[in-house]
Amino acid sequence: MTEAIAVTAAVRVPAAALTAHAVRASGPGGQNVNKVATKVELRVDLGAVEGLPDAARERLRALARHALDAEGHLVVTSQATRSQARNLEDARAKVAALIRAALVPPRRRVKTGVPGRARERRLAGKKRQAVRKRARSRPRDDD
Repeated sequence: MTEAIAVTAAVRVPAAALTAHAVRASGPGGQNVNKVATKVELRVDLGAVEGLPDAARERLRALARHALDAEGHLVVTSQATRSQARNLEDARAKVAALIRAALVPPRRRVKTGVPGRARERRLAGKKRQAVRKRARSRPRDDD
């Protein structure tokens, strides 16, 4: 029914991993919305995506965790237009964008030290608190 999605030169989603299903859309469309199934529901078997490294596959599952069904298939819907064909292309573009996002490894966090001014501010606050508490205590007799 649908052809393969080429994400990059090395990564592609084969046609066998895709299942498209048309359902009735909500929203504007007049009488057409009651007759024609224009909303497209595209299911993708994430295990069948070719050329996807394991780390990227895990990132993809994490990115799409809210769009996964019980079997672990990615479910992408589109009802942006009144045309079923354009909605199918939109859903395919969403799948490709999601896979492209998973291919980008996250940047490593660079640990930095506490700025000197922040350390000074913290120590000054501690000194103020110590003076305040000392003022509450009984005066000592140093005779």
